[in-house]
Amino acid sequence: MEFEKPTRREFCTHAVSFVTIGTFLESCGGSPTSPSSVPALSTIPAGVTNNTITLTVDSASPLAAVGSAALLQTSSGSFLVARTAQDVFNAMTAVCTHEACTVERYQSGTFTCPCHGSQYNTSGGVVRGPASVSLRRFTTSFTNNVLTISLA
Repeated sequence: MEFEKPTRREFCTHAVSFVTIGTFLESCGGSPTSPSSVPALSTIPAGVTNNTITLTVDSASPLAAVGSAALLQTSSGSFLVARTAQDVFNAMTAVCTHEACTVERYQSGTFTCPCHGSQYNTSGGVVRGPASVSLRRFTTSFTNNVLTISLA
């Protein structure tokens, strides 16, 4: 049995194929910085009346503590809410500005899109791409444990 030595072109073609496959597999997750390693947000169903979301925030709410965040699901879409101070909440669309996936992961003050890893701060600003545009923000108010988000 005789071993036939590959041509330079055949060798380079196979080497490029292996590098491409290795890069693809590495990008599929498993890395400590991959979107799948970031915890999913708590989801809260909420109603919308006259372009306004109202939500009671009590001690049992996922938004009870400063630094917490949640994903609100409504008939008008999904919204990210972050509690940034005792009486201050930021609300923004949960639609990633990169390719319109729902941003649904959160850790250490950073929202992460599970599709391509775009990251946003609690004000909706881009921390890391591929997204290059901030999330749309909405006006909020908080009185007597009731969070109001104006969608108009």
